This record gives sequence, structure tokens and C-alpha cells, in this order.
Amino acid sequence: MTQTIAPIPSMKLSDKLRYGAEAAGFFTLVGLFRILGLDGASAFGGFLGRNVFCRTSASTRARNNLRAAYPDMNDAGIEAIVLEMWDNLGRTVAEYAHLEKLSMLGPDPRIETVNMHLTDEARATGKGVLFVSGHFANWELMPFAATQYGIEGGEVYRPLNNPTIDRWMVRQRMTYGPKDQIAKGAQGTRRIFTLLRGGKAILLLVDQKTNEGVPAPFFGRDAMTTPAPAALALKLGAIVLPASLERLRGSRFRMTVHPPLEFAATGDSERDTLALTIRINEKIEELVRRRPSQWLWIHRRWPKPGDTPRTRRGLDAQALGGAGVRVERDGSSLT
Repeated sequence: MTQTIAPIPSMKLSDKLRYGAEAAGFFTLVGLFRILGLDGASAFGGFLGRNVFCRTSASTRARNNLRAAYPDMNDAGIEAIVLEMWDNLGRTVAEYAHLEKLSMLGPDPRIETVNMHLTDEARATGKGVLFVSGHFANWELMPFAATQYGIEGGEVYRPLNNPTIDRWMVRQRMTYGPKDQIAKGAQGTRRIFTLLRGGKAILLLVDQKTNEGVPAPFFGRDAMTTPAPAALALKLGAIVLPASLERLRGSRFRMTVHPPLEFAATGDSERDTLALTIRINEKIEELVRRRPSQWLWIHRRWPKPGDTPRTRRGLDAQALGGAGVRVERDGSSLT
């Protein structure tokens, strides 16, 4: 399928000026990072993360999320995770200027892989494969490595608020990752169905809060979670393969594919979807716990007590699970 990038929509002059200023700053930073080279840029990005980004109000959200997730952890432990999280995020931002060098191929591969035979086994069944993951290390690289390995399919993403930066990001992903970039929404859902029915793969991050989600436990608290992977797996018989990425040192990474999630459907669509969504959350939590500093704790992942889901599915799931949750505005718009 030949995909074209959507044109920038019409907008108010004030929005044009604001988005233009944001884009100018972003591309200036990308240019600076290009001059520094990959390793220099990553190191400088880490420095900015540890010394500049960490001073923003987002660090307070990260600390609060960590204290709720790890109630027995002392302040020193919390601060160590927050600092390493910002180091990783700063490096990730800087690495956007050098995506062409972040590969599992060539004389100096930057991505090593583990358990890729699990993808071979899943694809050999002829079924569609849902690769589910979260914002681990430089999360952009997992679809790149999948494409380089020969996995065919599409990547699901959430468009950024700034349309100019979003178009640039989509072009990067199409150049180095899956050509099929699928924006979240009704049209995207139809494309996902087509690919999975054709035995292709869908790669998506499932660790963000979504207002159209269902309440499912995550680190002991209900979090509004997309039911899409579970619903698709149940409806189409697709295989759910978790994947994770770890930053080893500098701009070198390890991508691991984990065994497929086993699930026995009961025939009750709503209950099965909720139960499999809970299972997916459990796996993502397990992967976060392995190295919590490489996950993005600044997400507004958990709602406040008393909020209600927006959708019928979410309300039904809340009734099934007995969850008392609130829904706020979505968190980060990154993928």
C-alpha cells in the first residue's frame, strides 16, 4: 500500500504562529544534534535530561507516580529512577537526529535482539500478529528493528499536536520503519483489520491512558487502557506478542520479544476483552519493573478516583471490574 502523508490542516493564525515557533525550535535542536554526531548528541541529550528537563514540573508527576507504584521505596531510590528516566528521555530526543544510524544491521549494529525466533513461530501460523509494548528506552526503534528483520505490517501512532513536527516524525518512521503508518481513529482501525486478516503484523504501544479505554489494574491501581489489542486478538484470532527495549549504554540497545500471551476465551466478548486487557497490562507492568528507570513515568497514566469512562465499553468494563475511576485529558501525545 502506497501511503501519502496528510497535508497540514487549516488553522487560526495564532496556532500557525505557535506551531511555527515550536517547529523552529525543534528543528534547530535537531540540527545541533546532527552536528554532534550520534554518540555526542546522545551524551549531550542525557546531560540536558539530567540537568535541565529534570527541573520541570513533569518530575513531580513522575515522583508521585513512582511513590504510588513503589510505596516502600525511599526518596533516594525514587530520585535515582527519576534522574535516569530523564537521562534516557534526553538521549531519546537527541537520537531523533540520527535515526538512520540506529539499526540492527551493518558493521556497527546499535540494536541487538533476543528471541526473534518467537516472531518466526508466530508468523508461521499464518495468523496476524499484534506486537504490544510500551515507552521503553528509545521506543521508536522497535518498529525499525522489526522492519529490518523482515516483519511486514503497520505501526499505530498517536499524531502529535504540532502538525509540522508530526509530519516530520511520520516521514522518519516511514523511512526507517513500517511504510504503513496508521493514525489512531476509525479509518486506522479498518486498516488494522485488513492487515491482521492478511496475516501481517501490527505494532503498537499500549501503555498510555486513553479516554476511550477500559479500567484495568496497572501497578495496583485502575488505569484507563485501550481494549483494542485484546478485542482484535479475540475477534481475528491474532497472536499477541509482547516486546521490550532496553538501553544498554549510550546509544546501544537490546530488543527482546517475549512469549505470546496465552488466553482461553469464554465466549463472553465483554468479559474476555477486559480479562485479556488486564493480562496485557500485567505483562507491561512486569517489563517496567525489570528496569523502571527506562519507562516514561511522566505519563498521566492513572485517573483520579471518581471519574467515569466516556464510552459504553468503558462503562460496562467498569461495572464488570467494580472500578471507581475518573478520566481526564489524555497524556503525552508521543506515539
